[in-house]
Amino acid sequence: MHRFLDLQSLTARDETALTEAFVRVLRSGWFVLGPEVEAFEVEFAKACTSNHAIGVGNGLDALSLILEACCQLGRLARGAEVILPDNTFIATALAVNQAGCVPVLVEPDQDSWLIDPQRVEAAIGPNTGAIVAVHLYGRLAEMAQLRAIADRHGLLLIEDAAQAHGAFDADGRSVGSLGDAASFSFFPVKNLGALGDAGAVTCNDPELADAVRRLRNYGSSEKYVHSAKGVNSRLDELQAALLRVKLCRLDEDTRERRALAQRYLAGIDNPQITLPQPPAPEASHAWHLFVVRSSERDALQAHLLAQGVPTLIHYPIPIHRQAAYPEFADLHLPISTMLATQILSLPLYPGMPDALVTAVIDACNSFVSTGSTAQHEDSPCR
Repeated sequence: MHRFLDLQSLTARDETALTEAFVRVLRSGWFVLGPEVEAFEVEFAKACTSNHAIGVGNGLDALSLILEACCQLGRLARGAEVILPDNTFIATALAVNQAGCVPVLVEPDQDSWLIDPQRVEAAIGPNTGAIVAVHLYGRLAEMAQLRAIADRHGLLLIEDAAQAHGAFDADGRSVGSLGDAASFSFFPVKNLGALGDAGAVTCNDPELADAVRRLRNYGSSEKYVHSAKGVNSRLDELQAALLRVKLCRLDEDTRERRALAQRYLAGIDNPQITLPQPPAPEASHAWHLFVVRSSERDALQAHLLAQGVPTLIHYPIPIHRQAAYPEFADLHLPISTMLATQILSLPLYPGMPDALVTAVIDACNSFVSTGSTAQHEDSPCR
C-alpha cells in the first residue's frame, strides 16, 4: 500500500547532509539562538525576497507573535477584529485569540476555495484591524485585491503562509513578501519541513522584525533586560541547521510539485470530481496539497483506497463548527460547510513514484457515481 506522504524517503535524500549538520551543532556546544539560526534567517529571508526572517518555535507562534508585536507597537488595537477564512486550520484563529483580538470568520470563494476579497470587504466594521490571508493548500490568495482593500480601510494585511513556501505571484514576488508580515510553519510535512516543530516570521519592516525578535525571547533583546512581556518561542539551533540543508532543495522540490499538479490537472477527467483552479498566468502555487471536490466524497475516498490510493481530508470540520468556538455555532457559512463535506486531498510530493501518480489518475477517472450525494444541512447545493 502506498503512503499519502513518504516522509522517510524525502528525509533519506539528505541523510548525509542532515547528519553532518547535526554533528556540526552537537560539536559547537551552542544550541539556542546561535550562528545556525542567524544563517538560516538570512537564507530564508532571501528565499522569500524579504528583508527580515525571524525563526520561532512553530507556525502558530509565528502568526500570534506578528499580531502581538503589532499590538505592542500600537498598530493593532487589543480586542480588534481580525478577518480570516473559516475553511482553514484552527491555528489561524487561535493566533488571533492569543494576541487578545477577535476572529471574524468569512466564507471562501466557491470556485477557488480561498478567502474571498468581496466577503472580506463586506465583513469590515469599525473595530476591524487586520486581515489574515491564508494561502490554503499552498495556493495563492488574491493578494492584490486584499492589499487594495486593506489600504483603502487602513488595515494590516498578514499572510498565513504555513503551506505556501516557494509560491510567487504574477509579478514574481514571493509569498512572505506580499503583506505587512507573513507566518510560516516548518512542521515536518510542510514543503519546507524541519525534523520537529519550527516556524518563522518574514517582513520588510525593521521595527516589526525587532519586536518579534524580542517577543520570541521573553521580550528581551539584551540578557536580563526585558522591554516587553514576551514568550519563549525560539527556533532551535539544531532545527535551523537541518532547515538550511532542506532549504537548498526547496526550489527543486517546488518545481516537481508543480509538474505533478499539472499531470493531475491534465489527466484527471471525471464529471464527479472538481479539480482545483490553476494559478493565474505568470503566478505559481506551491501545491502543498492537491485537493479535489466531489459531492460523493466518501464514496470517492473508498473507491480510491480500494485502488491502492491513500487520501486525507484537510479539513473535515470548519472553524465555526469546532467545539473550541461555541461563539460561532450559530453562524451560517454554507460554502465552507459544504467544502468540508466534499474536499479530498490526493497524494502529491517530490519523489512520488510514477506508478502512484498513474494510479491516482486512473482511480479518479474510473470512479462511477453511486447516486448518493452527501449534503450538509446548510449546504448551498441543497
